[in-house]
Amino acid sequence: MGRAANEIQLDSSTLVDLCRSDQRVHDLETISAELLPLCAALDFLHKNAAKILRSRACGILGRPSWLWGVRSRVYRRPHGTVLILGPWNYPLFLVGVQTAQALVAGNRVLLKPAPGCEASTTRLAECFFRAGVSREQLTVLDSSVSAATEAIESGVDLVVLTGGVQTGRKVMAQLAQTLTPSIMELSGCDAVIVLPDADLQLVAQSIDFGLNFNGGATCIGPRRLFVLQSMAAPVIEAICDRLADRESVVVHPSARESAAQSIERALAGGACNLIGDGTFDAALLRQSGVMRPVVLDGVASTDDIANADIFAPVISIVRIDYIEQAVAAVNRCDLRLAASVFGPPAIAMQLALQLEVGNVTVNDLIAPTADPRLPFGGRGQSGLGSTRGQEGLLAMTTPLVISQRRGSFTPHLDRPTESQQKLVSGILTMLHAPKWGARLRGLRDIMRSVKK
Repeated sequence: MGRAANEIQLDSSTLVDLCRSDQRVHDLETISAELLPLCAALDFLHKNAAKILRSRACGILGRPSWLWGVRSRVYRRPHGTVLILGPWNYPLFLVGVQTAQALVAGNRVLLKPAPGCEASTTRLAECFFRAGVSREQLTVLDSSVSAATEAIESGVDLVVLTGGVQTGRKVMAQLAQTLTPSIMELSGCDAVIVLPDADLQLVAQSIDFGLNFNGGATCIGPRRLFVLQSMAAPVIEAICDRLADRESVVVHPSARESAAQSIERALAGGACNLIGDGTFDAALLRQSGVMRPVVLDGVASTDDIANADIFAPVISIVRIDYIEQAVAAVNRCDLRLAASVFGPPAIAMQLALQLEVGNVTVNDLIAPTADPRLPFGGRGQSGLGSTRGQEGLLAMTTPLVISQRRGSFTPHLDRPTESQQKLVSGILTMLHAPKWGARLRGLRDIMRSVKK
């Protein structure tokens, strides 16, 4: 993995070229959001994987007394064949980390790129091969849906999917036929909560970054902003001023129709677009994908657009009377991938602990989740399990437990007797009764039964 990071750096110019698209127009985004965190994750594995995956002894310390003579060890074993279904929005970082973790854990990997990402995925695989990964351990499939379904039908031991909720449902339906386990990183409808005394310029900068980064195609991009009624005016002013001169982005073809429908329904329901002259060209979005950032005011937390996974630069302003309303709205949403809280650090941390999501950033957005030490995963319909970090690496394995008995203390093998029942009952009482008097009676029962 250390050599793989070296190879990726040496090949970075070509990888950047292959990642250019209508959504990825700035090479800086490929370097900062894909190559840099991917290499950091590979370095993390190089330095820590052996320690994380080593076997764990369960000896005398902490062993229940009634298991006298038993010593156990927990080993980590690979699942076998892991199928990785990659996304189109981050074709290097996300699949690269998942592939590396699966390989380090000892699995064979079948890697299916998203349509349009074939060249970058193949080039990334070549970096792994040059670093010493066997071609028998890593196979790049074609990008068709049939490649995924056929791989599952042929028999795999774990499926790792990064994609939308609907795709996740379809894959799970197929996996249910064979009870094949999966790890799924699905879409989010991520919230930003603005507390009193928050730095409004920081909020505006963060919203600008989150809406426009990668053409708005980020699963943890800001999609709804909760703000107290008393603070709404200055917060909205700061955001609109920041976005006033933003140029249009090109939304990915797979996200255009859903984004257009969501925005149209919100506007028809009474919401208004605060950017520019307030108009929204749905026809242009559907035809070419071109749209400017959209900031919708007059949205309720229960509206469809405030609970939808949209891969486009749109955010809904949800005005609240007290902060607890924001917590309740976040926690009842089906899509709970991540959230951000802006405000005084101590208060923001207290609020963050109340949010039932996978990741919370305080006074920042998106970037901290790229730390290679951190797991990433969602709650609700935003996913199953975790990728990345120590937890993501362990998820690429299954535990094997081996227990060995030493000595001849095997009372459980004897045929049941009244004396044996009193012995076991006495042990239960002595160890777990709430009062010491009862525990002493349990000890007495043990002594009597042993005497017999």
